[in-house]
Amino acid sequence: MIGIFDSGLGGLTVVKEVRRLLPSVDIIYLGDTARVPYGTRSPQTIRKFAEEDTKFLLHQQVDLIIVACNTVSSLALDVVRKYSSIPVFGVIDSAYKKAFKVTKSGRVGLVGTRATINSSAYKDVKLRRHASLLVPLIEEGFIKGPEIELFIKKYFLDFKRNVDTLILGCTHYPLIKDKISEFLGSTVVLVDPAEEIAHEIKKYLKNTGGTSVEEYYLTDVNKQFLQTAKMFLGKDISDKVNKTNL
Repeated sequence: MIGIFDSGLGGLTVVKEVRRLLPSVDIIYLGDTARVPYGTRSPQTIRKFAEEDTKFLLHQQVDLIIVACNTVSSLALDVVRKYSSIPVFGVIDSAYKKAFKVTKSGRVGLVGTRATINSSAYKDVKLRRHASLLVPLIEEGFIKGPEIELFIKKYFLDFKRNVDTLILGCTHYPLIKDKISEFLGSTVVLVDPAEEIAHEIKKYLKNTGGTSVEEYYLTDVNKQFLQTAKMFLGKDISDKVNKTNL
């Protein structure tokens, strides 16, 4: 059983990619929707939340953990590994490796939350921009139209001029990947950490047998969250969502 956690619902993009490549595995997802976003928190708070998220999934007796949150992956992956006796995978390493494999010029960019941008996790990435306002827009369903296009132009113009490869350092951004790609043009390759971590997990798992069970735990549940989850996954999971306190 694979355990996946994120600060909110963005990590559902990871769930979707894992399910696409591994249709028979069992998945438990934890979204800390009561405390989202993590990206604006202090490193100490992020590390505390990471510990609590990890202990929750371990209590569910998962066999491995995917840290779908870029913020936790960049600032607190060591905390997750400290408390885990099972394999732990963050979303940074595989995306980082892919970006520097495909770049032709070495000019790699990163867009993400403020905490991710300010971390040392992407040490060789020279051009970094935080785009935190994209997250609430996406969660409100603005994945196309003039509003999202305005913010894409605001946040991505520097990348269009200065990089040939861009890492989407937030799990929400794949939902507007087509719009970002349209704005940047064919000369900029987009690296989606959700896709890369799913490929890494597929390579790692020797036995992918399971019953395709999916369980979703959220620390806060409301109608908007359920609608957002449907947008991320492309299916309704209302009957599979449980509220939990960490």
